[in-house]
Amino acid sequence: MMERRRMDAALLGLFLVHLATALEVPLDLPQPPTITHQSPKNYIIDPRENIIIHCEAKGKPHPSFSWTRNGTHFDIDEDPNVTMKPNSGTLVVDISRAKAEHYEFVYQCTARNKHGTAVSNNIVVQQSRSPLWSKERVDPIVISEGRSLVLRCRPPAGLPPPIIFWMDNYFQRLPQSARVSQSLNGDLYFSNVLQEDSRNDYICYARFPYTQTIQQKQPIVVKVLNQEPADERKPNFLIPSGPSSSKTVLRGQVLEMECIAEGLPTPEISWAKVSGELPTKRTSFLHYDKTLRIVDVSESDAGEYRCTARNPLGSVHQTIRVTVKAAPYWISGAPRNLVLAPGESSVLTCRASGTPKPSVSWAMNGIPIENSPKDLSRKVEDDTIIFTDVQAGSSAVYQCNVSNDYGYLLSNAFVNVLSEPPRVLTQNNKVYQVIKNRQASIDCASFGSPIPKITWFKDSRSSTLDGDPYVLHDNGTLEIHTAQAHNSGKYTCVARNSLGIYENHIYLEVKEPTRILKQPEYKVVQLGRSAVFECKVKHDPSLIPTMTWLKDDGELPDDERLIVDSDSLTIVDVSESDAGVYTCIMNTTLDHDSASAELTVVEATTPAVVYERPDPPTDLELTDQKKRSVQLTWIPGDEHNSPIQKFLIQYEDFLHHRGHWHNLTEVPGTRTTAHLKLSPYIHYTFRVLALNAVDFSRPSFPSRMVKTEPAAPDENPTGVQGFGTEHDNLVISWKPLSGLQANGPGLHYKVMWRQKVVDSDWTTVTVANNSKFVVSGTPTFVPYELKVQAVNDHGAGPEPAVAHGYSGEDLPVAAPDNVQAVLLNSTLAEVHWDPVPAKLIRGHLKGYKVYYWKEHSLHKHNPHLVKSQILTFSGNHTRRMLPDLHPFSLYLFNVRVYNGKGEGPPSPNHQIVTPEGVPSAPSSLRVSNPNLDSLTLEWSPPHERNGHITGYTLRYQPVNDSNELGPVEELALPANETSLTLLNLKYSTRYKFYLNAITVRGAGPPISEEAVTVMDEGNTQTPHPIAPSPPRRPPPKARTVNPFGNVSSSFGEDGTLISWDYWGPEQNVYVEYIVTNSEGEEEWQKEPVNGTQNVMLKGLKGGLSYRVRLVATGHHDQPLHRSDELLVSVPAVASRQVDIATQGWFIGLMCAIALLILILLIICFIQRNKGGKYPVKEKEDAHTDPEFQPMKDDDCTFGEYSDNEDHKPLKGSRTPSNGTVKRDDSDDSLVDYGEGGDGQFNEDGSFIGQYSGKSASRETAGGHESSEAPSPINTMNSLNSFV
Repeated sequence: MMERRRMDAALLGLFLVHLATALEVPLDLPQPPTITHQSPKNYIIDPRENIIIHCEAKGKPHPSFSWTRNGTHFDIDEDPNVTMKPNSGTLVVDISRAKAEHYEFVYQCTARNKHGTAVSNNIVVQQSRSPLWSKERVDPIVISEGRSLVLRCRPPAGLPPPIIFWMDNYFQRLPQSARVSQSLNGDLYFSNVLQEDSRNDYICYARFPYTQTIQQKQPIVVKVLNQEPADERKPNFLIPSGPSSSKTVLRGQVLEMECIAEGLPTPEISWAKVSGELPTKRTSFLHYDKTLRIVDVSESDAGEYRCTARNPLGSVHQTIRVTVKAAPYWISGAPRNLVLAPGESSVLTCRASGTPKPSVSWAMNGIPIENSPKDLSRKVEDDTIIFTDVQAGSSAVYQCNVSNDYGYLLSNAFVNVLSEPPRVLTQNNKVYQVIKNRQASIDCASFGSPIPKITWFKDSRSSTLDGDPYVLHDNGTLEIHTAQAHNSGKYTCVARNSLGIYENHIYLEVKEPTRILKQPEYKVVQLGRSAVFECKVKHDPSLIPTMTWLKDDGELPDDERLIVDSDSLTIVDVSESDAGVYTCIMNTTLDHDSASAELTVVEATTPAVVYERPDPPTDLELTDQKKRSVQLTWIPGDEHNSPIQKFLIQYEDFLHHRGHWHNLTEVPGTRTTAHLKLSPYIHYTFRVLALNAVDFSRPSFPSRMVKTEPAAPDENPTGVQGFGTEHDNLVISWKPLSGLQANGPGLHYKVMWRQKVVDSDWTTVTVANNSKFVVSGTPTFVPYELKVQAVNDHGAGPEPAVAHGYSGEDLPVAAPDNVQAVLLNSTLAEVHWDPVPAKLIRGHLKGYKVYYWKEHSLHKHNPHLVKSQILTFSGNHTRRMLPDLHPFSLYLFNVRVYNGKGEGPPSPNHQIVTPEGVPSAPSSLRVSNPNLDSLTLEWSPPHERNGHITGYTLRYQPVNDSNELGPVEELALPANETSLTLLNLKYSTRYKFYLNAITVRGAGPPISEEAVTVMDEGNTQTPHPIAPSPPRRPPPKARTVNPFGNVSSSFGEDGTLISWDYWGPEQNVYVEYIVTNSEGEEEWQKEPVNGTQNVMLKGLKGGLSYRVRLVATGHHDQPLHRSDELLVSVPAVASRQVDIATQGWFIGLMCAIALLILILLIICFIQRNKGGKYPVKEKEDAHTDPEFQPMKDDDCTFGEYSDNEDHKPLKGSRTPSNGTVKRDDSDDSLVDYGEGGDGQFNEDGSFIGQYSGKSASRETAGGHESSEAPSPINTMNSLNSFV
């Protein structure tokens, strides 16, 4: 039996890993049901609302739900008042058609899928009850003063129990005291009554919390008789009765005990635990110490408690025996789900305790486990189930039920047998931000079956992160206790099990902390003045800060006098209400810092307060001197209206650093003494400076000198390191001790080293007046252990710590093996190699270098070029990219390892043959022979062909004067053509040309050019036939004799364009030109080229002919090559005819002339009318026409020329109803006296044709055409409308 228990214990130990790392299964994977939410065991409902009994579960597939009621199946479909929520097990009972008490049962929910069954707790549903107070007659209470009294409440029993309180008729709580108090059951106790207790409205109220209703008892009348004074008496307990009592309480609940005593005078109550001490943190005293309350009761609270009632006449004791029982509770938590891979083993534990000891029973999928199918891989032992070599298909949900007389615990835990490769659940590329010097935790939540092993890497992944300063937790979280800037970077979390591997990348950013550099300072400001608090802050530049100001820990008043800037708070026109403490808080998303200062406001009538720095302290005195300490005291100087904030104590080392004062320590401004720690072998003198809000004081006078005795060093040098400067040496260096650290004369160092191998001996030398030592003759790059100990004439320092270093490096002796390249595209290749063994590197691996060069292009026209390039890759990489390769080329490359000393030998050269790519732009595009309707284009192939040229694409389009582009024409040209003549173009039109070269990989970038056709009178346009020109190439030997070829010219608006081909090595090329037939003394003019193959000559004069040539010079400007001369005749006038009818300026000019003519005609017409009407008007005035009216202000018309006037008939005529003037047989028109023409004149020579009968005849002929003469006002209005 004992042997079996040992084996089980060992098995349990092996399986603890599964207990400690229970996994959350992602919902996309198969899994048994898990209940996620359920109603409480004792479920009290409000009878006025629908009953909702919760049961939610998850699983894959999603579980189905069923219920039992009082232990039997509950068929929900048969009850019309009950529905189940979709995709849920939650029941909803509609009580609008039923009573709530009809559903007071014990319910249990079951969730099942094909992998198992989970069950809920037993849910006892009870409705809340708030019954009425029973009717009763309450007789008045008459009592003598000084007697004790109990007013009974006896509220109706409710569910849950009501809350009791006593009030009067005005709903005011009755005052309670040590004399009058309420007991736990709601009764009101009087230790002794007074005359003032007489009243007729003692009312007990009961509030029922679920229904929020309040019931009240009938008022109680109390009358206190004022008779002879009652005799004083010693205390006597009203509650509890008898000398002792007992109480039982459950673990975790609240224990309340009360002792209420009567007596006169009023007794005082005190408490004590007979068998121990009261738990002070969990204990409180209520109701004027009459109630002892202990929360979160544990077994240790069992025992005897004594309450004592005491007054001047005596005391009485009551003993209460407390027994603590316990409903079942978990010892190490509820059973946790298990996820196991086939063949794995683990345990499921259900460890609980209670008083009395609870019993444990198991079920599988809701069926007692003894009735479940047998499983050889499962073994049940009391509170543990042991699983061994589980197999697929054995997933199930196990129920553990722990119960005793006081309750039960029911827990579901599934065993899910899965084979699943690892996955990381934490978001990929998640960025964590943390403040420097704080703890950083980066998560790597994972899942897999078998359970994945988590490893972490940083940046180069050279080694796993599993030691200081990193802490790897069981859940995969990587913790850095104190984050520093160098901890920033990219972290890789790798989850690995037998089925696969999964990586996740996490980024950590360590930010600088937010710090207030200049804090606000204490201010004393007069009324009406301004106060400025500064708050200058330093923060990480990547974090967005927010400045907040508080006053007296609250928000700033909403007052425009308070001005908040980015780093200050200004208060203008200070008032008394502005006094207080102001705090600036600088917040970022990660941290904050704050500082405060007080503002004191004083009357403006008081003399201005002068603030100055304090006077220096005086009377420095040294006392209580010991070997390593001394006491310093001083007297502060005058503060000058600003309190001293601190004192700064400085010292001078008269022995080692005479004349230099060093800061030693600081003490608060309220202290005038300091205990100073001293170092050996120093001659101290001290001085003190005081600091207030203004500045530091001047230093005090120095104290007397204190000399300390020498001693052995207390510390050793820091910064010990070892490195080599040659391949056969080791340089050991350290940071030397200062004179203060030497502790005595004769300081020197004991330097020790040995190779880092087992059982090697330390070699020791003594070094003085130096901070390094060189060890010669060492093996190349061997690890060493180093120690440096400080020694002086009085002994050696403590045992030094061991440092580590390496002897000198040498060049690597091996090249990387297995070098190969993989082409990714025509310009990018990836190079692979095997790492060089560490012993062959002979130093610290710095990285690898890839040397590569273009051996030659695969195109016969591209020159042979060998120019090596180097790509350096730091770290232990074994593959890297070679970018920016030229297409259609042969590259050679090799790989070398390098250390701190240099490079190792190269690997054998390997080839990279890049495929064809798109070509570069054609090297030149020239336009020549511009005619009326044609242009000739000439071009040169691209310099970088990047493959075989398969053709060219030419696109061209017209461009107007506003640089707007016309339609595009596109032509495909063969690869062997280098010129083209375009016919039937538009005359006097600017064209823009685009030319691309094409390989099998596509078209390259275009070269563009613009040209203008010559003007002519003709305007005939036809489609554009193509007349290809024969290619113009240099003779076969031209390149060896003259590097220039294809020199040509074309004319444009900006000048004369000279173009050429050039294939020489010289870079200094320029154009020379001179007027033809010029005399001998005239020199050639020069125009620099600047590396192109065309130039615009703007200095050529029209009508002249020029000789043009190109010159290439050497290093000393010696002409090496000249091209053949080109004769260029510049046209006298750049003829370009434009259709002016379409030009804007011409259209505007014509419009202006037409408008001017129209205005002149109108003026002439007005003058003509005036000349004809005024003489007639004078004659008519003699007849005093009654309808004559002056000019009207309202409509700006003349009376005699108004519509009424013009429509008024002449003598002998009549006006028809339509307002027109018509002739009839009785008309007496002036025409009748004429000779039948319109152009008659009257006797004074004025023209009266406008008044003749012609108008009538025109009207008759024209219908409604008016005969009135144009008014000058109407004429101007018409003109305004036109304009």
